[in-house]
Amino acid sequence: MSLKSIGAKLFAKYIHYTTYKWASTPLQTQEKVFKKLIDIAKDTKFGKDHQFSEIKTYNDFKKNVPIRDYEELKPYISRVVAGEENILWPGKPLYFAKTSGTTSGAKYIPLTKESMPFHIQAARNAILLYIAETGNADFVDGKMIFLQGSPILDEKNGIKLGRLSGIVAHFVPKYLQKNRLPSWETNCIEDWETKVAAIVEETIKQDMTVISGIPSWVQMYFEKLQEHSGKKVGELFPNFNLFIYGGVNYEPYRAKFENLIGRKVNSIELFPASEGFFAFQDSQKEKGLLLQLNSGIFYEFVKSSEFFDENPNRLQINEVELNENYVMLISSNAGLWAYNLGDTVQFTCLKPYRLIVSGRIKHFISAFGEHVIAKEVEEALQEAIAGTSIRVNEFTVAPNITPTEGGLPYHQWFIEFENMPENVEDFTTKIDMAMQHQNSYYFDLIKGKILQQLKIVVLPKDSFNAYMKSKGKLGGQNKLPRLSNDRNIAEELLKGNS
Repeated sequence: MSLKSIGAKLFAKYIHYTTYKWASTPLQTQEKVFKKLIDIAKDTKFGKDHQFSEIKTYNDFKKNVPIRDYEELKPYISRVVAGEENILWPGKPLYFAKTSGTTSGAKYIPLTKESMPFHIQAARNAILLYIAETGNADFVDGKMIFLQGSPILDEKNGIKLGRLSGIVAHFVPKYLQKNRLPSWETNCIEDWETKVAAIVEETIKQDMTVISGIPSWVQMYFEKLQEHSGKKVGELFPNFNLFIYGGVNYEPYRAKFENLIGRKVNSIELFPASEGFFAFQDSQKEKGLLLQLNSGIFYEFVKSSEFFDENPNRLQINEVELNENYVMLISSNAGLWAYNLGDTVQFTCLKPYRLIVSGRIKHFISAFGEHVIAKEVEEALQEAIAGTSIRVNEFTVAPNITPTEGGLPYHQWFIEFENMPENVEDFTTKIDMAMQHQNSYYFDLIKGKILQQLKIVVLPKDSFNAYMKSKGKLGGQNKLPRLSNDRNIAEELLKGNS
């Protein structure tokens, strides 16, 4: 065992102790974060506009600070982008994480000197808690790859901006620099396909032990490795035993990954976003991700079923329940206040607080009142393929309200298979039955003959990559929505494969 791995194990024990210390006092931890945020920001423009100096309790905060999404907070953010100081948080941000918005064009999410360290610490601690639980630290001596956006940053009114993953690349700890791939030059390549080809060249003969990235883009990397070598990824990298991912649910990709690798590997799930690093998988034995209550973020939750009410009930951490679907709101040391991320979560454990990401409040299908969410379509698909050789590369779902062929409306599934089912009709029925089990409203609509059984459109290989490329969203942090309440993506996919 190397000195590096011994040091990692010792540090892991310390992080394990400190993490579960704050996790054991969740409400007190959150109240401390809340008071600190309000006190620091009370003299900002936002703080004065919302009487932060008069806020003493959480109820005061709810009265003074309404729920906002990016569009509603944009008047303040625009002033920060213009170079003004002390608007949402004291001074100016260190960076803007630039993301593509659907209704507001480019979104500029501030990253401050107070918020930035927590992005790095959370990713580090996820690995350290894995070491503490499993005792496995040998991978720290091998090569690690983090598939991410370009670290080349632009500048706007004296503030650097870029993709979050590109910004984070500037903060890789020194002790990881020698182990980290790809090279800086390769990481700076903007075109994703060119970048993946260069990464394959750099890594194919290395001792890769940890691979990290959004599953759909890591899958492309694995496929290119296999095409280039004719070997399974696990044969190329015999010491590769840890996959770290975030952004999307891994389960729809798991069977394909295990086939590409040739064996099972351990995995760690992360829940990062430009707005903050919210949770990570702290255990290989427990379901869910540990909510980061001690990371400069104050959390609120609203039941998804109530979110679009005029005055939805906002809850603190001690008021949430298991298996309820919540919209997560954050107030943070980056200057976001009662901010609607758009993510929905469900708690799997309350001691400590662990959750899963169940979808997006805007990514659902409720054309007929069924309110189907991403978690339900993902689990229905997994149930249908369990115990079979069927493998799915990618999929998305949309409603077909007025079918051109006539008849009852239905949910239309667009699936790109790696291994096709022997009988698509039987497979369709399996998914539909699983959906009825997942969602009682969907069950009622099927039984009441409001909807007919879902239908599958089988797409050829690389259809989804072609769609993402046509939108300028191939690679990086970009993710395909699992489902939509409109037919915009559906029609593009049909058009591209007509």
